[in-house]
Amino acid sequence: MGFLTVEVVGKFESEQDTSKLLYAPLEQTAAFRKSRVYQIKYDGTEDQANSFVLRSLVDQYADEVSFSGAPYFKNFKFFIDYGMKPGALDLEREAIVSSQKDSNASEFKLLSLELSQRIYIFSDTEIGSELFVRDVCNPAIHVWSVTDADGRKVA
Repeated sequence: MGFLTVEVVGKFESEQDTSKLLYAPLEQTAAFRKSRVYQIKYDGTEDQANSFVLRSLVDQYADEVSFSGAPYFKNFKFFIDYGMKPGALDLEREAIVSSQKDSNASEFKLLSLELSQRIYIFSDTEIGSELFVRDVCNPAIHVWSVTDADGRKVA
C-alpha cells in the first residue's frame, strides 16, 4: 500500500486580485492562485499511481503537476485547503473513483482519494486568513485548514 500527494496547477492561470474571492474588497493589495490537491492511497507501485494521476487527473496540455508533496508556490503568506466534508456528495471524487473501478488496471487499486482545493494568498503586507475562510469555505459542507508560510497549521 502506498500514499501519494499530488498538486495540480493550471499552466495558463496567473495571480488574481483577492477581491474576486471576498464579499468586500481588502484595503491592502493581495493576490491569489488556486490549485487542486489529491491525496491518494493505493495498492500497486508508485509508477502505477503516477500513471493513474497523469492519465486521470491531469490535462497534459493545460496543467502542471507536482508529486513532491511540498507547496507548489513559494513566497505566499498562507494557503487554505478546503474540500467536502466526509459523507457529503463530492461529484468529482465519485467520477474519478468510478472511472478507475471501470478500468482494467487490475494491478493498481485506488483505495482512497481525498480532493481539496488550495488557495495561495500572496501579499507584501500582513494579512489574516479569517476573511478568506469566512467567504470561501461553507461550514455546512466544507472542511478546511490554513497553513502559514512556515508550514504551520494555523486554523
